[in-house]
Amino acid sequence: MQPQDTTSPTVPARTITLLLGLTVGVIAANLYYAQPLVALISESLGIQTSSAGLVVTLTQIGYGLGVLFLVPLGDLVENKKLILALMGLTILALLGLGVATLVVPYFAAALLLGVGTSAVQIVVPYAAHMTAESHRGRVVGGLMSGLMLGIMLSRPISSLLTDMFSWHAVFFLSASLMLVMAFVLFKFLPPRKPESQNLHYGRLLASMGKLLISTPVLRRRGVYQACMFGAFSLFWTAVPLYLLSPTYHLSQSAIALFAFAGVAGAISAPYAGKLADRGLTTPATIIAMLSAIASFGVTHLLEPGSLTALGVLVFSAILLDAGITATLVLGQRAIFSLKPEYRGRLNGLYVAIIFVGGSIGSYAGAWAYSHGGWDLTTKIGALFPAVALVYFLTEWITGFRRK
Repeated sequence: MQPQDTTSPTVPARTITLLLGLTVGVIAANLYYAQPLVALISESLGIQTSSAGLVVTLTQIGYGLGVLFLVPLGDLVENKKLILALMGLTILALLGLGVATLVVPYFAAALLLGVGTSAVQIVVPYAAHMTAESHRGRVVGGLMSGLMLGIMLSRPISSLLTDMFSWHAVFFLSASLMLVMAFVLFKFLPPRKPESQNLHYGRLLASMGKLLISTPVLRRRGVYQACMFGAFSLFWTAVPLYLLSPTYHLSQSAIALFAFAGVAGAISAPYAGKLADRGLTTPATIIAMLSAIASFGVTHLLEPGSLTALGVLVFSAILLDAGITATLVLGQRAIFSLKPEYRGRLNGLYVAIIFVGGSIGSYAGAWAYSHGGWDLTTKIGALFPAVALVYFLTEWITGFRRK
């Protein structure tokens, strides 16, 4: 007998949808607050340059562990309690980062922060479960808008707060926001308890491998988004270096404003969700992938260094972010249309695959810019969504769409 949930899908009230979108953004931002502060935090804690990357990497590792080993629990235990428990862990980790003056405590807190932040990937399938099929794309799109806003706003916010106060203030502020959000969720979020008949944690994890093998939609959508997120990570790893270079001579505050402008790309999420609800996933996917490819090409339309060229670069960031956000929504809409009792595990696998692409993109961005400047960076960046598009088109060649 398959486990069934004790709640029936309904369209969430607008306030609940907005609340969950805000929650997703506030939680996801914690993954990226430290990214523009790596040099400053490393110097403050006495971390050697060769190990400075661990300031961010350990949080990413913790997030990956949480996605693989805790997110699947959404199919096993009551979701509201699980979300609040992980938010509590996140708050403790943020306070630990805020007071850290030594390397080991900072690294331990950074790892735990990533684990707790994986709560965001329990919120998303929770919302999908509580939503009727006809509106699921729209609701998931709203949550993805919140996710991308959190990711994109985290970098400029942390830079500006550090300029005004110190890097410690960034983590204290986030802990305060998380505490407020946890209290609001405790008061207003409906419970969702899956019936875990004949299902134990060990069997839950073991089943993930079988799901990956037996679910072609998951594999394909995971690879598409891994390529797209790789392009996103590459761009936002390399573009601050480009803006700091003699070509533009921008300050850290100006780069923060540039990142604020890129947030506009998140508006594509609800539109992508609506297109998916109308059965237009295929053309929406193609348009999103083409926009990501074009985003790298348009940066070469003008001679770099001028104010107009900088404006084109801002436009390219918006175009890229819009494409990545759209395919993320379309992918999650597709996998959430599968068996509801598997949503936690399916989402965990989906995000894990995306995480691999993002890690490769981050490395490729730093490598490409150091070896070939912006020209090589854009060539490799465009290759990521191009590979996704070619693979997507093979759905017709392999007959996947007829299965």
